[in-house]
Amino acid sequence: MSDETIELARFVAGLAPEAIPQAVLERARHLSMDLAGSIVRAGREAESTPSLFATIEALGLSGPGASSIVGMDRTLAPPVAALVNGMLGHSLDFDDTHADSSLHPSAPVVPAALAVGEMVGASGAEIVAAIVAGYEVCCRLGNALDPTSHYARGFHPTATAGTFGAAAAAGKLLRLDAAGIATAFGVSGSQAAGSLQFLVNGAWNKRWQVGAAAMNGVFAAMLARQGFKGAAQPIEGRHGLLAGYSDAGDPAKAVAGLGSVWETMRIGMKPYPSCRYTHAALDGLLALRRERGLEASDVEAVTVGLHRNGITLTGDPLEEKRRARTVVDGQFSMPFVASVALDSGAFGWDDYRRLGEPALERICERIDVVRDERLEGLAHPFGATIRVTTGGTVLERHIADPSGEPETFPDAASVRRKFLGLAEPVLAGEAARLADLFETLSERAALGAALRGPA
Repeated sequence: MSDETIELARFVAGLAPEAIPQAVLERARHLSMDLAGSIVRAGREAESTPSLFATIEALGLSGPGASSIVGMDRTLAPPVAALVNGMLGHSLDFDDTHADSSLHPSAPVVPAALAVGEMVGASGAEIVAAIVAGYEVCCRLGNALDPTSHYARGFHPTATAGTFGAAAAAGKLLRLDAAGIATAFGVSGSQAAGSLQFLVNGAWNKRWQVGAAAMNGVFAAMLARQGFKGAAQPIEGRHGLLAGYSDAGDPAKAVAGLGSVWETMRIGMKPYPSCRYTHAALDGLLALRRERGLEASDVEAVTVGLHRNGITLTGDPLEEKRRARTVVDGQFSMPFVASVALDSGAFGWDDYRRLGEPALERICERIDVVRDERLEGLAHPFGATIRVTTGGTVLERHIADPSGEPETFPDAASVRRKFLGLAEPVLAGEAARLADLFETLSERAALGAALRGPA
């Protein structure tokens, strides 16, 4: 009988900061900073944030507590802080992606690590190691679930596999042994949940369920610490994660190369605040626009070819995708993001203010999204093909991978620039201090109040 649960638990419990390659630690710090920028901006601007905080107040969960909200002058109980930071971090859809597993690792993992790390007074080095442990667990489980099959069943892997990643990070910081980590995984198996049904009406479930994954991971780890009995074999068992959530689960992928192959180094950073399946096409359209001096008025028709997962998320039903009205609609609309790129030569968070503009919707009518069979069966399904008709000429381009993938990961200056672009409108001069915190996280004795913003 396979024992992937125990193998992953032993890896997490035994992972020492000094055993992690420096490049992996640096990547974890940069990814954490990247998520923090989204947390800060979403705290002010995401349309779901007021209802989140109103709910916390109404339920008597408003603090103070042991853990900080990034960039805010407030503290909450650790699981609630993990929930808030996780939901905010995922609200802009600007957080990182792991292509092989088709999930966003930082949004569930980093908030759990920050919340528990601050609670127990962990060092920065311990927090970074816990983040790496969480990344390795959730990305590997995402691989093992087979993202195409997992999506076909209607699941959202960031929330499902992410719960286990959050539990790994939290359990590591609570100093659980391998048996304790396995227990936390056992609890996580009953908490892992995330549905794609949010796509029907642009609902806020997507961001909530990722925040809930961070929160549930904290609860799972603390339950394990307090002697709670969790289910055995929650990953590989007859009714475990892989059998229950996928028709093509492969347990071996969860532990392949464990400790020598670092999935953390396969996490990419987003250049645009939209579904990752839109990014390769955006790269291609923006490049053609620059190279040819195109204006939107010059473009007669655009056909974007995507992997079937990309069609599910951003191209179907096409007529509804052409009429995006909410931010979530726009984040998952290939026609909307492409129309903005063609019209303005860029795409950023502030462009969601243009939802519903008649001029953009006229461009959307010229954008078709089709399934490209050439993208099926690839290790990275995030590429795109584009055909742009202009002046009777057809321009074609194939983009194998979107920018920001591991091979084109931004340098430290670019990571900081993206963070400041999101955080400075909210924190002004304090944004640079927060960037410094994440850049030097491994050297810090403890977090204390350093994550918080001005009153």
